[in-house]
Amino acid sequence: MEELTIYDRPEKQFINLTKATDLVPESTVENVYNQLKPVPPSFLIGKWNGGDIDTGHIGHKLLKEMKWAGKDFRSVDDGDPIMVHDAEGNRVWKEDWGHCSLREMVYRGVTSTAMIYDQKPIFDHFRYVTDDMVAGAMDTPKLFGAKGTYYFYLTRRSPSSL
Repeated sequence: MEELTIYDRPEKQFINLTKATDLVPESTVENVYNQLKPVPPSFLIGKWNGGDIDTGHIGHKLLKEMKWAGKDFRSVDDGDPIMVHDAEGNRVWKEDWGHCSLREMVYRGVTSTAMIYDQKPIFDHFRYVTDDMVAGAMDTPKLFGAKGTYYFYLTRRSPSSL
C-alpha cells in the first residue's frame, strides 16, 4: 500500500485499502467508508466483480471458500446477490442465497443504496468510490451477531468480460 496522508480524498484512501495484503483494522476501513458519498440504486444496475478488505471478519473466509465472483443487478427490483465461480471457472448464481432488490436506506446517517437479500437477514450498504467501483458494508446482526461489519467492494465488469 502506498503511504497516505490525511489530505488524501476518501475515495483514494478506499482504493488504497483494497490493495492491502495484510489485515486492515476494521476501524480504519469504517472511518474511510463513512466519508464516502452515496450512490443511487440505478447506479448499480449491471454486473459487478467482487473483492474485499480483510479485517479478520468471518465473511472474508466464507466468501473466499465459496469462490465469490460478485453481484449482478438486472434492475432495482431484481438482482443476484451472490455470484460465484463454479468448478469450471464459470460465473454462476448461487441459488441458495436467493435474489435481491436495491433501495435507498439511511445507514450511518447517509441515505444511499442498500441491497436487500430476499432470503437472508442481510443488508449491503453501498457508497461511491469511482464510476466503476463502489464500497460495500455488509450489515448482518442476525447472521453473524456482534462480529463487526464485513467490508467489500464491487468493480463494474467491462462489456468484453460479460
